[in-house]
Amino acid sequence: MHRTLTNKKTPGDHVARRDLRTVRGEAVAVPAEDRLVHLQFRRFAGCPVCNLHLRSVARRHAEIEAAGVREVVVFHSPAEELLPHAVDLPFAVVADPARRLYVEFGVESARRALLDPRAWWPIARSLATGVWAVLRGRERLPARRQPNGRLGLPADLLIAGDGRVLAVRYGEHAYDQWSVDELLELARGAA
Repeated sequence: MHRTLTNKKTPGDHVARRDLRTVRGEAVAVPAEDRLVHLQFRRFAGCPVCNLHLRSVARRHAEIEAAGVREVVVFHSPAEELLPHAVDLPFAVVADPARRLYVEFGVESARRALLDPRAWWPIARSLATGVWAVLRGRERLPARRQPNGRLGLPADLLIAGDGRVLAVRYGEHAYDQWSVDELLELARGAA
């Protein structure tokens, strides 16, 4: 499946305010008046590549918060499937099984998500660490069937309190996203 969307955001675009519901049932505002929002689009619940990245974000969550950034992570899985995978994450996790936000923000799916050679090492690393975490009971396997597919590409947006898009990154492969250091640098530049 290959989805190309024409409504990708660019710096300077405006995002209308909305209240999203997290998998824990809490409301989270995007944009947030009092801080920057790092809106991340990931793949599916239990995605090993996504988990590898989100563990790095969780480890440094206090630094991200101190920089004035709220993390909001969107998956295209249903909330009931996503909740067991998100229980220990210290930031907002949003289920979007209808992919409405993905379409609105121009987030694509493509074969290159897994076929790009730049993704192979992170995929191998994520599978190795993921299997070990599953065996130790710290993570769960993803569902065998993924109604929205496994070929999603990640996307990162940094959104100011007034809704202005400050920076974007649309991934070229499954592990192409901002590192925590890149996010903190962007946040410092926005201040």
